[in-house]
Amino acid sequence: MEKTILTQPSATPVLYALRSIGYRAKTAIADLIDNCIDASAGRVQVDFLFEEFDGYIKIKDNGIGMNNDTLQNAMNIGSKDPRDSRKPKELGRFGMGLKTASFSLGKRLSVLTKQDGMYYERCWDLDHVSDCNKWELFKDIPTEVKEKMGEIEGPNGTIVCIDKLDRFMGAGTDKLIKESSFNSKVRRIKEHMGFVFHSLISKSKLSISINGNLLMPWDPFILDHPRLIEGEQQVIKVNHHKIVVTPYVLPHSSYFNATEYNDAGGIRGWRDHQGFYIYRENRLLHFGDWLGLFPKDTASQLARIRIDLPNTADAEWQVDVKKSMITAPEEAKENLKAIAEIHRQVSKEIFYFRTKSSYAGQKIKGSLNTWEPSGNDTGCGFILNRTHPILNEIINKLDSETLKLLNVYLKFVELGSPSNITHTTKPIDEEVQPIEDGVKELVIQFAKMMKDTGLVSNHEQLIDVLMTQPGFETLNRKTIKMIIEDGKIIYE
Repeated sequence: MEKTILTQPSATPVLYALRSIGYRAKTAIADLIDNCIDASAGRVQVDFLFEEFDGYIKIKDNGIGMNNDTLQNAMNIGSKDPRDSRKPKELGRFGMGLKTASFSLGKRLSVLTKQDGMYYERCWDLDHVSDCNKWELFKDIPTEVKEKMGEIEGPNGTIVCIDKLDRFMGAGTDKLIKESSFNSKVRRIKEHMGFVFHSLISKSKLSISINGNLLMPWDPFILDHPRLIEGEQQVIKVNHHKIVVTPYVLPHSSYFNATEYNDAGGIRGWRDHQGFYIYRENRLLHFGDWLGLFPKDTASQLARIRIDLPNTADAEWQVDVKKSMITAPEEAKENLKAIAEIHRQVSKEIFYFRTKSSYAGQKIKGSLNTWEPSGNDTGCGFILNRTHPILNEIINKLDSETLKLLNVYLKFVELGSPSNITHTTKPIDEEVQPIEDGVKELVIQFAKMMKDTGLVSNHEQLIDVLMTQPGFETLNRKTIKMIIEDGKIIYE
């Protein structure tokens, strides 16, 4: 007795459900370009044509093309098992992208391909599927569509054409958009493609054009900017897969002109471009948030952290059919959070205080604390944080003479810290004491400042003041007198 019954889902409801999988026009076009890249294409041409009652989208590549069997498999719904191992750098996973992406734009998908000089073709028409409610795929492309598709130069390549654009432009409905709106959508798609494929365009010979205009890559990390802070690249293991994490903190807005600043802000603007940027095989999958580890805030908007995944990690990161949604595995979150915390803090310091040189070209260090341990057991317990961004701002605005006075003052603030004068011993006022050159120079600087400002009028007053000055309490009178004499500090 048979224990199973073979059932076949009705074609119409399934295909129309696939149309509502959640693609946006830009993610659909990106998915279709992925197929060209998987076919080893070096050149991809995307064309959008507006016509009075309809239009069409054509994607043409010079890849390896397909034979009859390969094309038939590509046109099947669900032509891949996502559990199967894939070739290195392969972008497709489910074998759904060609169909679902195309159906999200229009109701007819035509594919003309060429391999070793031989042409092959297929066509899905959802109006026909709806009428017959059967999985009927046309072997031939309608003549009027084939004329629009044109020829394939060379022995190999593929052309994908989508028309009956009800979803993309309202063709065949009462919501047909105007040509200006059509062109605006194309412009936004072009910007998005320059972002999604920026790394592939920059690192390979891939060229992508839209309506004849070569796509220019948009680099979210502004790698050629001299003020960019690049953190240490880290490799973390998540379930035997190596994940490469590269943190960046962008420069303060003051280092951009208006055009550069707007361009660096990206499609969504500075605040919404902070966070993790997840790439698979150099193709951007997800960006613009902290994967639930932190909320967005204005001061963290300079932090952008790149994560590179191998295509074998898709299941763990829950990459969806559209390649636009990601969920980080729990095993990765602790490491990612630690890396992000450091670089979000650096972003805040730069954003609020315009730190200019503390980090550039160096490993990230420092904080906003005004004091830091000296690390010297015999000297001051604490010293001022001379790399504090506010202090740097003041220093950059001072002339050389004023800066000298400020440095002397700061040194005495440092010496006079309560933690530094807690343990002092009374000097023995008999012999000149041995002193370090740095201390001697500091006494001379302070003595000159006291003389030049007129705060004391003779040597005796000057010695009295120096002996009571925090930091000099361990020096006896003979030693201080010798120092100011050596420094040629003379009163008339």
